Amino acid sequence: MDTLPFSRRQMLQATSSGIGWLAFAALAQGGSQSRLPVPHFPARAKRVIFLTMRGGPSHVDLFDHKPELMRHSGQAASLGKAAHGARLLGPIHPLHQHGQSGLWISSQYPQLASHADDLCIINSMHTDLPNHAQAFGQMHTGSFQFVRPSLGAWTLYGLGSENENLPGCITLNPPADNGGSQNYGSAFLPPICQGTKMGGSQLPELYAALLKKDETPGPAMKNIANSQVSPQLQRAQLDLIRGLNQHKLEHEIHHPEIEGAIQSFELAFRMQSEVPEVLDISREPESTRKLYGIGKGKDQFARQCLLARRLAEAGVRFIEIASPTHWDHHNLLKDNLAKSCTATDRPIAALLTDLKARGMLKDTLVVWAGEFGRTPYAQGTDGRDHNHQGYSIWMAGGGVKGGHTYGATDEIGYKAVQNPMHIHDWHATILHLLGLDHSRLTYRYGGRDFRLTNVSGKVAEGVVS
Repeated sequence: MDTLPFSRRQMLQATSSGIGWLAFAALAQGGSQSRLPVPHFPARAKRVIFLTMRGGPSHVDLFDHKPELMRHSGQAASLGKAAHGARLLGPIHPLHQHGQSGLWISSQYPQLASHADDLCIINSMHTDLPNHAQAFGQMHTGSFQFVRPSLGAWTLYGLGSENENLPGCITLNPPADNGGSQNYGSAFLPPICQGTKMGGSQLPELYAALLKKDETPGPAMKNIANSQVSPQLQRAQLDLIRGLNQHKLEHEIHHPEIEGAIQSFELAFRMQSEVPEVLDISREPESTRKLYGIGKGKDQFARQCLLARRLAEAGVRFIEIASPTHWDHHNLLKDNLAKSCTATDRPIAALLTDLKARGMLKDTLVVWAGEFGRTPYAQGTDGRDHNHQGYSIWMAGGGVKGGHTYGATDEIGYKAVQNPMHIHDWHATILHLLGLDHSRLTYRYGGRDFRLTNVSGKVAEGVVS
């Protein structure tokens, strides 16, 4: 049975009556419509901003300082068949210590480095496979084999949304490859939990305005407003459609597609009142736009970081942003790593600065992660291959220890050896910070109870403040 205190039928009744996601828990418990689902225990974070660095950033070039790797750079890698006779390759750019904590951060991330004392760098991540599609899917859903609900969908299912006029889970400019919509989908969870896509590589026209210096971005969604009919007539149309869908559903008892249609129509109607304003970054003062680097060259990622802050401020529970460049540096590592860092450094640092200035960083969990890392040995002469056995991510705010390094790889950065953190452990830790017990956040489907962390996962208490 469902762990949360409302059933699928009650959830549908809530959205069908127009009262929205905010009322789901209250409907089941007989309370007021303004109540949200109750977390399992007091939460440290209220929301998540997930910065996805697709392609596999090189941890030994960014956050994982390895003196032994530097010392033996150029020597043959003694890692058996895995290295295929390759030679060790030290960091292509130097790492330096920053802040009072002395965290090691690449010279290519100078502005992010100014936030060293806010970061919790996890140097002991590992995942199951070194293939992009499978690892990317596991990072998002916990599974590399099957279609499963995304981390954002589980978050929304467990906590609900703070704003019934906006989607609770939004993904900005998601990549179309590596699983596409499965990475933000709801799978067997209620359709209202799925992520809403804004922009994306398949619809570049939606963000065309974002790349023009002298134009406001406009809504990053098409057809958000209806210029043909009044809101009153729209409401009447939706009531008719909802009635027809409800009639069909009552006869068929269980039909997720119809449930999803009812919920989507209602949410889309409510979104018209708030989305254009939230997505209009021209409302921001020039000083804020300058902080993010908006108006300087290709500033799409900067705009998305600012939009993420605005969406978080408006009550969106889970926001994901995809990196503007691919970190899959099999060659030309020195130049390409510098480009990837430059494209993300200022906007990410600005996001942390902005959240902190508004008092939001303390309850906003910011996550920076790729699907795996890179090898400590060279691929060819100037690249690195995939490495899933040990790599780095970082988190900030939302109840994590700032200025802290957790876990470690071996002396050359090949494999996690100290406090190894599997994807399931990482997911369990994120849910824990949100006030959710990963072992209790379950959904019954196909005759068994499913959860994000499958049958494993352990909270890394060492990263929790």
